[in-house]
Amino acid sequence: MAGVSEDSDPTAVLSVLDDEHARAILAAASTQPMSASELSEACDASTATVYRRIDDLTELGLLEESINVRSDGNHHRVYRATLQRFTLELADGEFTTEVECESEDVADRFTRMWEGL
Repeated sequence: MAGVSEDSDPTAVLSVLDDEHARAILAAASTQPMSASELSEACDASTATVYRRIDDLTELGLLEESINVRSDGNHHRVYRATLQRFTLELADGEFTTEVECESEDVADRFTRMWEGL
């Protein structure tokens, strides 16, 4: 389900997207849900840097956190990019922005967790 994110402040989104590590995290997490350590490796960034960016991205609704339930009992957090589109337009002397994010519903999340077992 896609929609315009009402939680995301366009100025804050633009600011966080200016950061190369945040962009790398979003790009990596857009392919599949990944743990912070997997994101750290994929983005060639320290775990501390990744966690700081994860906090920023989840607060803005651009990244979604869930628990990866495993049959061996070792559950861990994974992150999935929800950002689909960020639009910046200039018309008649004014800038307008739109943030479009995808939200996974409970049924889809349950199916993904079940398939991961």
